[in-house]
Amino acid sequence: MNELLRQLLFLPEQRSSLAREIDGLHYFVISVTMGGAALITLIGGYFLIRYRRRLEDTHRPHPGVFARPALFLETVSLFGLGFVFLTFWTIGTRQFVDLRTPPEDALDVYVTAKQWMWKFAYPGGDSEISVLYVPARRPVRLIMTSRDVIHSFYVPAFRIKQDVLPGRYTTVWFEAIEPGAYPILCTEFCGTSHSEMRGQVIALDPADYERWLAGGVASAPAFAQEAAAEAENELAEAEPTMPSRGEHAAAKHGCLRCHTLDGTQHVGPTWAGLYRSVVPLDGGGERVADEAYITESIMDPLAAVHRGFTPVMPSFRGQITPPDVAAIIELMKSIRDVPRGAVVPWDGGVSDTGAAAPEGVTP
Repeated sequence: MNELLRQLLFLPEQRSSLAREIDGLHYFVISVTMGGAALITLIGGYFLIRYRRRLEDTHRPHPGVFARPALFLETVSLFGLGFVFLTFWTIGTRQFVDLRTPPEDALDVYVTAKQWMWKFAYPGGDSEISVLYVPARRPVRLIMTSRDVIHSFYVPAFRIKQDVLPGRYTTVWFEAIEPGAYPILCTEFCGTSHSEMRGQVIALDPADYERWLAGGVASAPAFAQEAAAEAENELAEAEPTMPSRGEHAAAKHGCLRCHTLDGTQHVGPTWAGLYRSVVPLDGGGERVADEAYITESIMDPLAAVHRGFTPVMPSFRGQITPPDVAAIIELMKSIRDVPRGAVVPWDGGVSDTGAAAPEGVTP
């Protein structure tokens, strides 16, 4: 019966632990309202026929024969509606509390919404753009905020939808019951590319999830790689300019953990004002930070180290695509007029901003 009703109402598949229960309330509400509408139609039709005015009744007072039945029906209807309301309220309140109370062993994932992308950060330091990897059959709690306007995180297959607000944190949790790729939508109008603010929840078997944590997308199953590529293409279509694509690429590859865009020096040199500037090198000499130098620094960061910065950046050869490199360069071009702060040598511990260089990411 559940599957029949789901298909009749054109609902997506139920792929979370609470989806079937939420649909059950949906079926109940629709059945009661449809039944109530049918009952009112039948009663109205009965009164229309039973108490219609006849020709011989036009010249004598109407006796009011239906006053007592109508009063009885009105009383029953009022009590019935009150009972239905309390039933809906009780079930809905319990489901609301369930959706706001994650199990104690839930995996926390931090979600940042931004026009027009979703960014996911994990407790271990990994981060993804527009693709949320989770273990199947384990509760996951999302701790969400927005960098700009109101967004709304919606996964139809999980029956969860939660507004994401700037300056505030909201939470929601789910538990995917089986591996698969499930679309993420934004259901709060947030700007010109609102309809393209999409993503994917990729639920993996626990063993596959551990392999993904250790080896990245290349270690994920084929369906996960295909879903991630689809999300990447959708995100590229939503990015209106090359600099915005560059910011997305920098966030995806971890560059912004160590480089800044506002001129503040950090573990690595700021990108503000960097493009076409003269870069002093360790061991003497200088280089102009043009396309060739920036590309070389990404692929072979130890070849020409910026003086004053510890050479802790790993190579991204084979990990970053040429379009992403081009977009990052365009991002640097867009902020070439932003003033740069003075270079303060980093001692390998904590930087001026209070952060240590993350292991294995771009400084």
